[in-house]
Amino acid sequence: MSEYEKPLPRMGPDSQPFWDAARAHRLQLPHCGDCGKPHLPAAPICPFCLSTKIEWRDASGQGTISSWTRVHKAWFPAFAGDVPYNVIQVELDEGPRFTSNLVQHKEGDLRVGRRVEVVFDDVTPEVTLPRFRPSE
Repeated sequence: MSEYEKPLPRMGPDSQPFWDAARAHRLQLPHCGDCGKPHLPAAPICPFCLSTKIEWRDASGQGTISSWTRVHKAWFPAFAGDVPYNVIQVELDEGPRFTSNLVQHKEGDLRVGRRVEVVFDDVTPEVTLPRFRPSE
């Protein structure tokens, strides 16, 4: 197995449901079983109330760009063909802030306040990544 064929690292101990859902082209996010707040990254405890109860729920995958930057160095081998690429922070309608990249956009579409929706890219047979594109 070459360096480019290795799957990307998981976010944490409870992130397997996230990657399973991404492979099924769904966005699932961790929610606290006690206070109900969604949070990322996935963690064994809730950052708000320190509960150990984590529930994974489907999310719509729609939101608004809160910040963005253009990256000129590939962080992961899977992105090597996309350099430079745009990293955006999305305030999800149903959840926390989510970091991803923007695809299928035209010049001028990349701006704070732009509505976006999630799409899923099969990077390798094992890895499917959620990315965003501008909403119509």
